[in-house]
Amino acid sequence: MAEALKSVDKWFENLDQSKEIKTKLHFYYQDVLTGEKRTIWQVAESDITSISPTSFGLIYMVDNLLTDGPDPDSKVVGRAQGTVGFADLNNTALEMGLNFLFTKGKYKGSTISVLGRNPVTEKCRELPIVGGTGVFRMARGVVITSTYSFDDTTSNGVIEFTFYIKHYSK
Repeated sequence: MAEALKSVDKWFENLDQSKEIKTKLHFYYQDVLTGEKRTIWQVAESDITSISPTSFGLIYMVDNLLTDGPDPDSKVVGRAQGTVGFADLNNTALEMGLNFLFTKGKYKGSTISVLGRNPVTEKCRELPIVGGTGVFRMARGVVITSTYSFDDTTSNGVIEFTFYIKHYSK
């Protein structure tokens, strides 16, 4: 703990001399609601979820695979972990609180945190980046997301993400 605190303290003390940089990332989120390799689990629902046309109050925990291509067998870059809830009484829109954890490559061990409204019926959606860790300490920016594919039978989908991030060099 003391070593980690020293490292972050040193980084923070030198932050004024650090260069702000821009990073653009692109990958796919494998949304698996059914089958043996399921990555999304319902954890709660409201009293009106069953009669709501928008599934209001339904909440899931997510631990989805992130890949560099749309095929689930593409190269793995990390995981998206957090909560997703249906949060609009009148339209199908999600509240997403996700941490994108990088498990491979130069960003291994770093995270990007996203928190925002995702109106899933729109073709392209914009979500805010609210922070990060590791390489992405003090990250901010936006994520553009769209549904790449969706299987009506299984409810499994592939979601495309493009991150536009501003953060500081380490």
